[in-house]
Amino acid sequence: MRSIFFKSSSPSRAIIPPPTQSRSFSESLMDENIDLAESLITEWDSDVSSYCKIISLFHGDRTEAKQYLRSVRDLQSAMQFLVTQDSASDQLVRAQNLMQMAVKRLEKEFYQILSDNREYLDTESVSVSTRSTRSSAARSSVSDLEDDESDEEFLVAGESISGVEIISTVAMADLKAIADCMISSGYAKECMKIYTIVRKSIIDKALYHLGVERLNLSQVQKMDWEVLELKIRSWLNAVKIAVKTLFYRERILCDSVFPGSFPIAESCFAEISGESGMILFGFPELVAKCKKSPEKMFRTLDLYEAISDHWSEIEYIFSFESTSAVRTQAINSQIKLGEAVRGMLTDFEMAIQKDSSKTAVPGGGVHPLTRYVMNYISFLADYSGILADIVADWPLVLQSPLPESYFGSLESDNSPITVRIAWLILVLLCKLDGKAELHNDVALSYLFLANNLQYVVVKVRTSNLNLLLGDEWVTNHESKVKQYASNYERMGWSKVFASLPENPTAEIPPEQAKDSFKKFNAAFEETYRKQKAWIVPDPKLRDEIKVSVAKKLVSAYNDFFERNRVGSESFVRYTPDDLGNYLSDLLYGSGGGGSVSSSSMSCFWPRRQGR
Repeated sequence: MRSIFFKSSSPSRAIIPPPTQSRSFSESLMDENIDLAESLITEWDSDVSSYCKIISLFHGDRTEAKQYLRSVRDLQSAMQFLVTQDSASDQLVRAQNLMQMAVKRLEKEFYQILSDNREYLDTESVSVSTRSTRSSAARSSVSDLEDDESDEEFLVAGESISGVEIISTVAMADLKAIADCMISSGYAKECMKIYTIVRKSIIDKALYHLGVERLNLSQVQKMDWEVLELKIRSWLNAVKIAVKTLFYRERILCDSVFPGSFPIAESCFAEISGESGMILFGFPELVAKCKKSPEKMFRTLDLYEAISDHWSEIEYIFSFESTSAVRTQAINSQIKLGEAVRGMLTDFEMAIQKDSSKTAVPGGGVHPLTRYVMNYISFLADYSGILADIVADWPLVLQSPLPESYFGSLESDNSPITVRIAWLILVLLCKLDGKAELHNDVALSYLFLANNLQYVVVKVRTSNLNLLLGDEWVTNHESKVKQYASNYERMGWSKVFASLPENPTAEIPPEQAKDSFKKFNAAFEETYRKQKAWIVPDPKLRDEIKVSVAKKLVSAYNDFFERNRVGSESFVRYTPDDLGNYLSDLLYGSGGGGSVSSSSMSCFWPRRQGR
């Protein structure tokens, strides 16, 4: 039999006579309280009445429930009085037996309400119901259950709430009333046990259906990346629901059912959510400890971002001292994820520097390394906020053989993430300088550099990289593209320009004119054949280069042609228009061609008036 040496946590309605009153009057009053309690408690004893096995005490307007709870409190008050008079009296034993019967009934009702209303207690209505329980319109306190018998409409902030919210509000009020009664009667442990068993099973089952499972490091390390990535995606979805719905509403429910018993509310929530919270927030740390590779970077950042985004909720939900381990686990996971990201950034930089491909890109096009690195870095820029936090205390140490000229744009006042991203691009550009030497033609090397830097600039300008590096960075590197293109033009077309007289409009002897036409034909055909396979993938850059070449070459040739074509007809293979057409077909690569650029170039040479 339980000990009854305790104090009630709330005032009792039973009258406890002061010591000055006669003992016989006090005993008769307590006897009356016990008799009244016995009539109601035995009426709802399921061992006696089959009716009570199927009907809930908490039905209808809760009139009988209010009377029952009042009787239990009166019985408790009588027991407190009797124990001061004679701790071995028959009346006290009788009262204790009745109390055990009542608590058994309340345990059943408590369990039934928790089980029957789980779909309402696990919905958005919990949050609304909590607000409604704090309004004067909600009958959620013990005094409401005892005194308020009206059919007042449920309101929240002056607005009607839905039927689901009303059911949730009533269920929470019933649970709170039973919990208060059991706790004040000394049966807090029994109440907590029922509550935690039911609610923990609900939380655990919900997380299981969300894909959250207990794993160890060995299991995670043995998973193929495709399998692990699916689990990460599942976790990212689960953590949103768990934090914003499951754990959040469970915390609200605990606070609402046990509002006057903070230690009990804390204990219940810790028992219900502590273990599952550790499992949930322990998974990212396991991922962070796995073997690192560039392909895992973005999922690792997703995990880090998820914890960061939900940290304020995590901190509130698990604010109890008894749930501090969950907060610590979330922090540790984030720290390990940050370390993993820094490690992968280092590995990524080293992979760029160690790229050993020795095959020249056909036609001087964009190198696969350029595409891979810039796509990777542009995705990193999408995580700039998270990366800024990760690299904030991770200074860039420049221990590299790169020339000092490459350090110029890394200004000291830039943010760590800006410096880090700029540095990765510089590492790439230096690597491309080396790969340009694989081409056996200097002009093609410059075209290769122009193409690859143009790809880098466009990628920066059209992504979040532009926000990090800024317009000045883009402008500076666009100038370098133009410089490379100019060098290509100068080196690639030098023989053709050299084949024409220094002054195309000057009079020269017919034989010299014929010789110049022969030299021009040979130089142009050689250059055309060689550059026919060259490529500029970017349409804008391609047009700019061809327009620049046409503006100079066709104009100079036209002057020479108009001045010297008479008498040299047999040596003239190309008209100025022919040159324009040939030039328009260049820089599309092998088998390529097009006339898009010819219209742009046509404005740079005059129309002939006749043959």
